[in-house]
Amino acid sequence: MQKIILLLALITFNLSSAQTKKKQILLIGTFHFANPGNDIAKTKTFNVMSEKSQKELETISDKIKKFGPDKIFVEWKFTKQAELDKFYNKNIDSLFKKDANEITQLALRTAKKLNHKKLYGIDYRNRFSYDSLMISMDKANQKDLKERTAELMKKFENDQNERISKSTLTELILYYNEKEADKDNLQWYFEVANRTGNSDDFTGASLVANWYKRNLYMYSLIQKLTESKDDKIMVLVGAGHAAMFRQFIVNDPTFELVELSTVLK
Repeated sequence: MQKIILLLALITFNLSSAQTKKKQILLIGTFHFANPGNDIAKTKTFNVMSEKSQKELETISDKIKKFGPDKIFVEWKFTKQAELDKFYNKNIDSLFKKDANEITQLALRTAKKLNHKKLYGIDYRNRFSYDSLMISMDKANQKDLKERTAELMKKFENDQNERISKSTLTELILYYNEKEADKDNLQWYFEVANRTGNSDDFTGASLVANWYKRNLYMYSLIQKLTESKDDKIMVLVGAGHAAMFRQFIVNDPTFELVELSTVLK
């Protein structure tokens, strides 16, 4: 009888542990390798196609392979998943030689080493009207906010360009996953954008809300597409998105955040 009770206790304990076990999420925020120029801040392009950078990418992807994510999520429109599937099955060798995008160079490279069948697109696009923000600043005569925007933008561009010129690819990626980088990516939204407009004009707050909405939708896709069988996942997105995701993960008991620095050490 005692053996039966002990067995039942062990089963209950194991079931309870399984239910509370958090899924590990390796969140990687990065600059856009190909630098398409879509961001408001304009920075130099880092040559990820150089021999040195390619060797670093091999090392980084090998270490992520050792971590062993069951799924890899990327900043690709979730409505274009079929296109991502076709892209995933293209000739890999030729892609690595001509496509500098981080999805190809890091996510695809890693997924192939893990023998994954696909990558998962989670990007969601909504309206982000920077021009409307500037118009609202003018209407409210908020010259201080326009000057602060220009000041922060210039500082960000100078800092990033200096870092790009002096750092290795690994150093750059590690930097974009530090708390300092998160602060740089979020500061303008709260210090400047949310203050924009007259008291009855919420153009600024609307822009910040839309930025939150985009990231919440993306995070929602991560939650929905992560299955019970997935113990570990990897998410590769722009550093601005990663800064937001870290806030969400802290309040989501489903996930345990794994820092890139611990995987690459």
